Amino acid sequence: MQRVYYGYWLIAAAFVAQFVAAGMQNYVIGPFMVPMSTELDWTRAEFTLPRTLGQVVMAFTGFVIGAWVDQHGARRFMLVGTIILSSALFTLAYIQTLWQWILINGLILTLGASLIGNLVVNVTLAKWFVDFRGRAVAFAAMGVSFAGVFLTPFCSWAIDTYGWREAWQILAATTLLCVIPAAFTMRRKPEDFGLHADGRSSDEIGQGLGQRAMDDFNNSLTRREAVRTSTFYLLVVAFGLFVITIQVMLLQTVPLMTDAGFDRSTAALMITVASIPALLSKPIWGWLIDGLDAKPLAAISAGATGISLFVIVFATQAQSLTGLIFGFGLMGIGWGGMIPLQEVIWASFFGRRYLGAVRSAALPLTLLITASSPLATSYYYDVVGNYDGAIMAVGTLNLISAGLIMLLKKPHS
Repeated sequence: MQRVYYGYWLIAAAFVAQFVAAGMQNYVIGPFMVPMSTELDWTRAEFTLPRTLGQVVMAFTGFVIGAWVDQHGARRFMLVGTIILSSALFTLAYIQTLWQWILINGLILTLGASLIGNLVVNVTLAKWFVDFRGRAVAFAAMGVSFAGVFLTPFCSWAIDTYGWREAWQILAATTLLCVIPAAFTMRRKPEDFGLHADGRSSDEIGQGLGQRAMDDFNNSLTRREAVRTSTFYLLVVAFGLFVITIQVMLLQTVPLMTDAGFDRSTAALMITVASIPALLSKPIWGWLIDGLDAKPLAAISAGATGISLFVIVFATQAQSLTGLIFGFGLMGIGWGGMIPLQEVIWASFFGRRYLGAVRSAALPLTLLITASSPLATSYYYDVVGNYDGAIMAVGTLNLISAGLIMLLKKPHS
């Protein structure tokens, strides 16, 4: 009886890890903004400050650990990250001052999430899958969308039922229970265990079915070679502009809609409205990626996201719940493609052998682009009194991202 390829277990573990990392870092924040800012007498910009610091922490952490993941695998980083993240979440229940919020959320929580999240697990998956990389990354990235489906409304319920301090403690326990088993599942690369990428048998390799995986490995660019190409920097800018949407909308959707007169439960539900199509579309994106050129697909994904933000702003102004559902649904479809398309393009352009090191070199530059976006959006609100202009500006950046993606060319090894 043929054993199940171990890479499939890694997809499941990566799903759980991204559910927790993205959820605790991004999807749970929105419901906390109004109750915490009101009780602790903070402005919206002050509440958002940890996200800006968090971008710097992610950049530094990613730069350091990327090459280590190539060499040692993800397990030890995820175990340490779980302890750090759950401790930070539990401690947030006791904060009283702004500096405590900035330190614990911006520094400690983000450090823990970085050690279990996107970079660590997707670099691992890229080593285990080549021909089916799109589907593998897409199924694992469904964990990010599931966080929006479940965690945002769950947090709103927990805050309304128990209070915001107790809600942080519930999230801490959830982190421990979910990620520890996932961390112990992780393995570095198939070759360490006498396996081949994509679960190919030795007979299939002999027939040439694994040639693409071998070429992907043998033609990989080192970090030094990658940063000498123009493609590297164009990728950084293109996907950096794309990611800004998530940074802004996960934080600002709830206050955007409550300011417009919607209740917090309805506002939190819009994140779910975006997350369900993001969740359901990921397998479709993965199937398309494995069969078609990823570059125009990424441009479509970025363009759809940009258009959706204009729809959301106009629907909010018109108090149109139908328009909001359409806008957030379209945004979710665009989001659904972002993670698998980004990861597949990076891996296919630069190869899997040194992918952790290459991605870690790109991360600080990407986060330099995205770091100021949450703070700038909140500052715009504090000055103007609404989010409309800031969100439309983010939509425009997504449309620019779509154009830049179409200019990408694969570098020569």
